Amino acid sequence: MTLQGQSAANMAEEAKKLAAYAAVDNHIQNNQVVGVGSGSTIVYAVDRLAERVRQEKLNIVCVPTSFQARQLILQHGLTLSDLDRHPELDVAIDGADEVDKDLTLIKGGGGCLTQEKIVASCAKHFVVIADYRKDSKALGQQWKKGVPVEVIPMAHVPVSRTIAKRFGGEANLRMAVSKAGPVVTDNSNFILDWKFEHAQNWKEVNTAIKMIPGVVETGLFVGMAERAYFGMEDGSVQVRDPAVN
Repeated sequence: MTLQGQSAANMAEEAKKLAAYAAVDNHIQNNQVVGVGSGSTIVYAVDRLAERVRQEKLNIVCVPTSFQARQLILQHGLTLSDLDRHPELDVAIDGADEVDKDLTLIKGGGGCLTQEKIVASCAKHFVVIADYRKDSKALGQQWKKGVPVEVIPMAHVPVSRTIAKRFGGEANLRMAVSKAGPVVTDNSNFILDWKFEHAQNWKEVNTAIKMIPGVVETGLFVGMAERAYFGMEDGSVQVRDPAVN
């Protein structure tokens, strides 16, 4: 990696940390049940959460959205629970691959979209943390890998064809990197990445894709996030709330 590339990567990491710390400091209080998201930015949120639990003797219960999140919670000695025991969460904090001006999200670059959406839907407040590279006016400006769609394995070909036919673009099976064959989710399913060609009515598209038999969940989070924290290049944190219609 060039020095320039290295400093850009360092800046992005610092930005992730800033956003994560701001969200944990603003939204986590004593005696809460907290949904813990997945991905690289969440690592900093869990660091900060563990620090506050130790310093302030907080009583916090954590519900993970993935195997990775579960490991993070255990490594930090935080209290681990699940939706069977805690079906209602006070707040969920998670990252995103892209956030548009309305706080519509693309999530699932790390493959945990279904559990992330379930946990977010169980939370009274859902807060997103990201670095400046994830901030877009419209979906697809920054994130070029498409919308992840989790599918039952036997349905991946028909679902892929149906999405392309109805909404344009193409939906490709996500292949694993250090394993032969497709990526397999924590729920033992496959992921299609739908590279769409133009902006859509995301609420309608999300509902329509979910109705295709064999689709488990989409990585479109519409009308779910109530606030996004972006760590910026200059070391500040930008907060975005949804536009009031």
